[in-house]
Amino acid sequence: MREAVVVDAVRTPFGRRSGSLSHWHPVDLVAETLTALVDRTGIDPAVIDDVIMGCVMQVGEQGTNVARNAVLAADWPESIPGTTVDRQCGSSQQAIHFAAQGVMAGAYDVVIASGVEVMTRVPMGASTADGRYGFPFGPSVSSRYADRGGLVPQGESAEMIADRWGITRVEMDEYGLRSQERAARAVAEGRFDNEIIAVSGDDGDAVTRDGGIRATTADALARLQPAFRSAHQGGRVTAGNSSQITDGAASVLIMSAERAERLGVTPRARFVDFAVVGDDPQLMLTATVPATRRVLARAGLGLADIDRFEVNEAFASAVIAWIREVGPNDPDLIERVNVNGGAIALGHPLGASGTRLIATLVNELERVDGRYGLQVMCEGGGMANALILERC
Repeated sequence: MREAVVVDAVRTPFGRRSGSLSHWHPVDLVAETLTALVDRTGIDPAVIDDVIMGCVMQVGEQGTNVARNAVLAADWPESIPGTTVDRQCGSSQQAIHFAAQGVMAGAYDVVIASGVEVMTRVPMGASTADGRYGFPFGPSVSSRYADRGGLVPQGESAEMIADRWGITRVEMDEYGLRSQERAARAVAEGRFDNEIIAVSGDDGDAVTRDGGIRATTADALARLQPAFRSAHQGGRVTAGNSSQITDGAASVLIMSAERAERLGVTPRARFVDFAVVGDDPQLMLTATVPATRRVLARAGLGLADIDRFEVNEAFASAVIAWIREVGPNDPDLIERVNVNGGAIALGHPLGASGTRLIATLVNELERVDGRYGLQVMCEGGGMANALILERC
């Protein structure tokens, strides 16, 4: 089996809803990241075999195969195909898996995995068309979970996780504050500089920084009202301990090690192993636990071997539960998880988050001279993707 490597990974800054990037058409925004990969590596785009792109709300401006449209928007040769995948929040991580696995299998030599979501323009839930064409869960799915109260929105799943693991509002707010503080430190130290490309803001000026990072305090977070359950119902999930609705795009250039050598480009990391699992769709956000265990077992590695973890911060409760389950005997695990903040501070533009995480992970491994990194994402429907990288 051939070795698949990451040659480069870039992303746009992530803009807050109705903020600096809301004027961008999604196709044009993600095309900026495609162009940047070619500019940074010097490769001829004609050598690219495919573009695989994650996007969750594939409707309107993100419909009709956004991947192919982005190839055309980048002014690349018309011979380059593209396809769009949906594994909910893990869509672009799944694009990475498909791209790397295609290289390892010999189907590709050079491929790009991308992700995009401009949630201001194509809001979450837009693909259901307000029920005009029915609803995603048919009678059979609904009846299967009826005796448990039915399937619920992700916010309620986050509350149910807090219930099951006994996670307090204070713990969740502390985690949210930590995410903001770590992201602010990362910006101050220039840790995102190599992954972020500048794009024009709504005022015409260049945007180079994520819009969701902001100074806050434990007291300020404590004053926020619960978003999904009322306070008297015990609601703990707030805007301060949840991921932000965001606009953004990211792309990763993946090749076989042999083709990278022939093209004269230097790999930054290699793919070690992958896992994708399903779990309880009502709790929804807990499949990261079996996915982590599976990918570690497949790779023959343990928690202690992993220098950095990127665990998508859909909600603080989901990450806290993951830490308790996979690392009960590793008290220092939190010091290796999301060390530059996560989606609570940076934002979670659904389809783009998987490719954003790998960009951050590769740069962080290089910064600390680490060897292995593990990335895992929870996904709607009770699924999770996990991968392990080894720095080259």
